[in-house]
Amino acid sequence: MQSDVKKLVHDITEASDESRIVFPDVVKGLTRAGVERYHANLIDGTRTYYMPDDSFEVVQSRKTVAPAATFLPEKVENAVRTIQRGEIDYREFCDRIAAAGCVGYFVSLAGRRAQYYGRTNETYTELFPGTT
Repeated sequence: MQSDVKKLVHDITEASDESRIVFPDVVKGLTRAGVERYHANLIDGTRTYYMPDDSFEVVQSRKTVAPAATFLPEKVENAVRTIQRGEIDYREFCDRIAAAGCVGYFVSLAGRRAQYYGRTNETYTELFPGTT
């Protein structure tokens, strides 16, 4: 991963954690930089950004509340809808999905979807708005 892209993913992570940037802007910035996908680990508070050549950068981010033991996909979906409406910020979103048993999520910029998962790999997949 080139140094300018490394700087960008660090800046985007910080801006997101501080609720200075919203998800559509994250997607635009990462896509423009050529990032293919990323993984957010809610347990250790890291995000790993991947390029199409499989180079990557691990960035420290904010840890959430301890994720619940049981994965509740309907509560994850509710948190997604709530942040999409602009009613909560990213910090609150992460705390809500953790409370719903989510321990991490993958975002595929190329696939235009996010997949949230629990401790035993139950999943909830959310397509980006406008994706069919």
